[in-house]
Amino acid sequence: MPATPPASVELAVVERNGFVESRHHGVAVVLAADGTEKLALGEVTAAFLPRSSMKPLQALACLSAGAELADERLAIAMASHCGTERHAEVARGILQSAGLTEDDLGCPAAWPTDTASRDEMVRDHAAPSPLRMNCSGKHAAMLVTCVANGWPTEGYLDVQHPLQVHIREVIERLVGERMTTTAIDGCGAPVYAMSLVGLARAIQRIATSSERSPFALHRSAGTLVRAVRENAWTIDGPGRPDTIVIERLGVFSKMGAEGVQVMTAPDGTTVALKMLDGSNRAGWAVALRLLERVGALSAQDVADTLALLPLSISGGGREVGAIRSAV
Repeated sequence: MPATPPASVELAVVERNGFVESRHHGVAVVLAADGTEKLALGEVTAAFLPRSSMKPLQALACLSAGAELADERLAIAMASHCGTERHAEVARGILQSAGLTEDDLGCPAAWPTDTASRDEMVRDHAAPSPLRMNCSGKHAAMLVTCVANGWPTEGYLDVQHPLQVHIREVIERLVGERMTTTAIDGCGAPVYAMSLVGLARAIQRIATSSERSPFALHRSAGTLVRAVRENAWTIDGPGRPDTIVIERLGVFSKMGAEGVQVMTAPDGTTVALKMLDGSNRAGWAVALRLLERVGALSAQDVADTLALLPLSISGGGREVGAIRSAV
């Protein structure tokens, strides 16, 4: 069953002129570098939907099935990007490498979430496009995987399609749990309910893998992580939270819709959290503070990074408060 308010804790608050205006309750878990549970806040074994925080698992499954992706084309496979022209070009390049076009994408058409890119499209009288949808990189990677294996590209989002069967098997291996509940994500792909500690375990296994591992899956995971760290702009976008955290701290970071956030520090310490109200605005602050709390990141590095994130509260055109971690 999903976590309920009695099984959660207060993770963040929103202050306006010193007055606590809102409170965010949720669950969080921190795994030490050796994989042991270092800190648990709330019921971390309750089932939840990881949404886009599951993308690193899906991208790794595509690699393990023979998808030939590298560098920025590999990094964008696990992105929730803001839809700039550069993002669209990378996703388009993945499709073209397999003789496909954006018409083959199963994700819905969308406007960029990047304001400047959207404004430019409006001025050019352009229409929303599947390439601008924040999951287009993931979908392009899935389609390339189908072509590499001779699987049909039509129906690639069906839970019984060979691609999705393979992805589910890899996810179960990484999470260490059976996927018994399937839902449909906002982009149309299957998303599976799992425990928060299970997701943390899977992300840690990926983020701490080495390209020199004797195991093929771990080598692929190491390649994925390097691609993300070398092309952090793909994951979110220049000046956006996940990209900032990756670039400044070397942290493997991935947001998921409905208040999900995962991070792995350079030493392997991993945090995963879920806000019960579905808000994403405090996730980065809470995850960074938890990594600081257990000694995986320095207080100064965290403070400097938080200053760059969209955490301020405005009133009358000036800053009057902030979104801050309560843990």
